[in-house]
Amino acid sequence: METDSISKASQNGPTDKDGPLEKKRPEKATVLQQDIGLLSGISLIVGTMIGSGIFISPKSVLLYSGDVGPCLLIWTACGVLATMGRSGALCYAELGTMITKSGAEYSYLMEAFGSLVAYLYSWTTVMVLKPSSFAIITLSFAEYASAPFYPDCTPPLVVIKCLSAAAITVIITGVNCLSVKLASYVQNFFTGAKLIIIIVIVVAGIVLMAQGKTENLSNAFEGSSTSFGAIGLAFYNGLWAYDGWNQLNFITEELKNPYRNLPLAIVIGIPLVTVCYVFVNIAYFTVMTPSELLSSSAVAVTFGDKVLYPVAWIVPLFVAFSTFGSANGSCFTAGRLSYVAGREGHMVKILSYISLKRFTPLPALLFNGILAIFYIIPADINTLINYFSFAQWAFYGLTTLALIVMRFTRKDLDRPVKVPMVIAGIVTLVSCYLVLAPIIDKPEWAYLYCTIFIFSGLILYFPLVYKKANWARKIMRPITMHLQLLMEVVPPEKTE
Repeated sequence: METDSISKASQNGPTDKDGPLEKKRPEKATVLQQDIGLLSGISLIVGTMIGSGIFISPKSVLLYSGDVGPCLLIWTACGVLATMGRSGALCYAELGTMITKSGAEYSYLMEAFGSLVAYLYSWTTVMVLKPSSFAIITLSFAEYASAPFYPDCTPPLVVIKCLSAAAITVIITGVNCLSVKLASYVQNFFTGAKLIIIIVIVVAGIVLMAQGKTENLSNAFEGSSTSFGAIGLAFYNGLWAYDGWNQLNFITEELKNPYRNLPLAIVIGIPLVTVCYVFVNIAYFTVMTPSELLSSSAVAVTFGDKVLYPVAWIVPLFVAFSTFGSANGSCFTAGRLSYVAGREGHMVKILSYISLKRFTPLPALLFNGILAIFYIIPADINTLINYFSFAQWAFYGLTTLALIVMRFTRKDLDRPVKVPMVIAGIVTLVSCYLVLAPIIDKPEWAYLYCTIFIFSGLILYFPLVYKKANWARKIMRPITMHLQLLMEVVPPEKTE
């Protein structure tokens, strides 16, 4: 939005005995290296998807679906939809191999619909979707981390929110600001932890079923919900647990052989997570009735208390590890969109700057963390999930529509992966359903507020991006200068 006010000054500023710091290591901070292979890509997808959702969402999916049978069907359908599309994993495979730029939806919307739609996406995602997702995950982390200290009741809300805020500000954001390598080590450790607890729950469920614990799985469709909007909300909460598969599209420029590894990682990773999720839910129902599951404040903890006593403490510990790792991954990728949008002039430049000393996107990480804390204050987890999903699915639908549009407007682009048009069409229609169904069934002011917020970005777009008003540059130049000096950050190297 504004010029790189003191880029030259800052880059000639901090020095050591060998000369300017940035002349020694600029590429490490700003040039995207293709060092992520297929296995790492699968790990990123699986590690990001398995976070808080499977330990929080089961209650809401069951609540809106009505009974065990439809609940399990929705979990399976969510996995199929995620692989087929979820605004399309397969559609994203075509988009990611056709447009090999980082930024995921932002880059695709820019290519298909132009600057305005891409800007509205970046505006909504940076200001709402990324920080609200961060807040949701840390709230679930705090709920599970505090549950063992309140064995006979739900942890106080103030405790959950304070612990969530501490995780955001002091630990996760701090780690990601300090070092990319440190954040990567943290992510790898907690990804291993989440896989351990998934295996423990699934194996325990298989053993119980072998012992004949199948009462809750009989007559599984008696209380099925037929409400148009309720089924939509059940999908909202189920698909929240699958969120994260598209993180690979945010780092396409860093992926080795994206034409091969991007679609393969998607096709392998998502079905693997789907199998885990369905078996985890079956395991829950081997020891809990639907009413018991709905009354539990922490589903996995209740499962552990019933099955794993006297070592039930390992469940909340490892679930807290899982959610913490997912929150770390969310924070780790939060600056990527700001980086790409800043490169296009759609965001305040300072958000795409890089720390001279730490080689991390420090301003974007701090900004995301501060916004996440504001989202923690007024809302509970389920409200945030519904709010998040409404806005996210609108842009997911636009992204698959972009795929259809570019089949006609950008025939010149190479398409190593080509998805049948019918899949893109189905996913676009499903996206429309998931946006409209809850609104039609139960209109709420939150949906209107979300829509108003999305289009409020136009107030800034026309003077600051489209017109590039000089007065805005004059205002932002000293602000950018002081923030650069305060945080010791510089603009990323320009790339084509």
